[in-house]
Amino acid sequence: MEEQNNLTAERSLEIITEQIAKSRKDVSKDAGLSLYVAGLCTMGMAIFIGLCIFFTANTAYYLLYVTLPVVIYFADRFAKRNKPKVPASFVGTMVNKTWQTFGIFVFSFFVFAFLYNFLMTRMESPEVVSRLGIHPFRTILLLMGMAITMNGYILKSRWLVWCGIIGGIGGFIWESFYVTQTLVGWISGYTIANYCGITFGIVPGIMIALLAFIGLTLPGLKLKGRK
Repeated sequence: MEEQNNLTAERSLEIITEQIAKSRKDVSKDAGLSLYVAGLCTMGMAIFIGLCIFFTANTAYYLLYVTLPVVIYFADRFAKRNKPKVPASFVGTMVNKTWQTFGIFVFSFFVFAFLYNFLMTRMESPEVVSRLGIHPFRTILLLMGMAITMNGYILKSRWLVWCGIIGGIGGFIWESFYVTQTLVGWISGYTIANYCGITFGIVPGIMIALLAFIGLTLPGLKLKGRK
């Protein structure tokens, strides 16, 4: 009788362990799907805005990034429309909070930079604006690299850590030294509109899309595929 009770207790423990493992798998897949969707939306938005600026030479299309959180929210809801809700996990929560914090800081900084530059253009000469204006893109790249690095530590992914460090700091240095503008300026035969479109449209769009692919889409695939 005692042996049967021990077997029953062991089987109960096995069942509990299996349920916990299944719950972790479901949570990881849910968090991975959210990251995957956010990555695809960010990549698509970056390429779309880059193309709009390239064809119109109008940097006001940067304001479309403000709509990105709404796009991601509804896309995530649509992707999970037929899936049951899963409980929150520490890993999934930390990853989501990291990107939520990134979004809050980037949105606030973007709005401040836009208003500051707008007022500067109304109050100061173009020479002063070029020297004292805020260039938000380089700072956004740095913050994005930091968020990717933090996710690398959370997910225990060394390659993600290094991608975040290299991408964030490298992108910040690239933009700070105006490498894109210098390279495009060396190429002859471009009109002012094309110069603006490539410098402020295509290249930034590619850089943001690449970081989104590394920091959101790939980790999302990794979490979705956890067994």
